[in-house]
Amino acid sequence: MNDSIVDPRHKKRMSLVQILFARGFNDIIGQDKIDQNGATLNADHDENVEAILKSSQELDEMILSVAPERPVKDINRVDLAILRVILFEANNKETPKKVLINEAVELAKEFGTESSPKFVNGVLGKLLIKEDNDLK
Repeated sequence: MNDSIVDPRHKKRMSLVQILFARGFNDIIGQDKIDQNGATLNADHDENVEAILKSSQELDEMILSVAPERPVKDINRVDLAILRVILFEANNKETPKKVLINEAVELAKEFGTESSPKFVNGVLGKLLIKEDNDLK
């Protein structure tokens, strides 16, 4: 994908997924947070990462509610980071749910395993589409 034509929202989500994935292996609170280009992340990223981490138990319970056969500890860490970023955004912003699902699938194709897009799509479809239908 040509970096110059990538949507800035996609780049932000991509960066958040990468940071959450890394934080899953090593807690870097208090250290400078560096993105893949070596630049210190801005305060917005820091706030989002910390907010997602603080909400992780709630987000994980949502995931478990639709994928009980997959305990959170057994979910691929990339998939888990993608799900947390997208669910956090769904709960805290006005982004259309279908847009978020499509974005998650794209992130899963970029960073996950062969089965990641299907798993991410299934979990988010059950959570976000069901939620939209419940509101009608």
